[in-house]
Amino acid sequence: MQDKTIGKKIKCAVLGYGPAFNMGKYHCKLIREVEGLSLMSICDLNPERTAVAKKDFPGVTTYNSVDEMLKKADIDLVTIVTPHNTHAPLAIQCLKAGKNVIVEKPMCITVREATEMIETAEASGKMLSVFHQRRFDGDFLAIKEVIDKGLIGKVFHIETGGGGYAHPGYWWRSDKRISGGAFYDWGAHFIDWILNLVPGKMVGITGFFHKLVWNDVTNEDHVGALIHFENGAFVDAQLSHIDRVGRARWRILGTKGAILDKGGERFKVNTEIEDIPAEMEIKYKKTDYKKYYQNIVKHLLSGEKLKVTPQSARRVIAVFETAEKSAKSGKTEPVPYE
Repeated sequence: MQDKTIGKKIKCAVLGYGPAFNMGKYHCKLIREVEGLSLMSICDLNPERTAVAKKDFPGVTTYNSVDEMLKKADIDLVTIVTPHNTHAPLAIQCLKAGKNVIVEKPMCITVREATEMIETAEASGKMLSVFHQRRFDGDFLAIKEVIDKGLIGKVFHIETGGGGYAHPGYWWRSDKRISGGAFYDWGAHFIDWILNLVPGKMVGITGFFHKLVWNDVTNEDHVGALIHFENGAFVDAQLSHIDRVGRARWRILGTKGAILDKGGERFKVNTEIEDIPAEMEIKYKKTDYKKYYQNIVKHLLSGEKLKVTPQSARRVIAVFETAEKSAKSGKTEPVPYE
């Protein structure tokens, strides 16, 4: 059967070329490396950044106005790489202009925004996806394979998260109004991983938010979500800037065994084989973020199922929002759209 994607190109623009982590440049490079995508335009409000973009990617047209880019650029797809609080308005603007849209994680700040983004995409008949590329991390893929093959039985308890003891820095990611809060950076990865490991609906979330040490920034110092699933599974996820001892990246308990991952190139699995206890180490798989964009190409050109749907990304935002609501109410709260 002939591949319908051969020879076809999706014309792409990257919106946002800030110097923090150079994520705009990173997306441009990924687009250049994936067959079926063509990098046409780069937009940033700051002329100094588009000057850098011109040097990095000669021949690409640059813009300092989103309105101008959407009006003049010959593009099919816009990838948005901007501060979190701008994701929703920019995505909606691009969708209404008839463009397919990818937004960097997290999808947005609130569930209301996420729903408006989804409804706009449906009304416009355009694709909306979120760059949850860490679904293609080698460690996560290896852990998921062990679970999917039943080596540890039914998962009923997960502990995960990260952090340390350090000032979060003076920039927009430490500003709750712009970033959404301490959960919205690395927490977007951890919660997305969790929701892809534990099947079924979330029935409630108990949140714990602490502001105790770094009072010169507005993000929380330590956040936690206890996620209760319909199938009885329970997840404890934490992100912290005031954790001096740390925790394992993953501690996963199943009815037949367990997974313990402290980082590195492999993790431990305790299980049983024909009633004989067994302990083994599993190597991480290969990480390949190009697979995210390869799926976008196949989805747009030949109808392959979208791997990161906006509805799945909205669930991540629902966890953050519900955890904060719970922290304020002092009780477990139900999760919207479950």
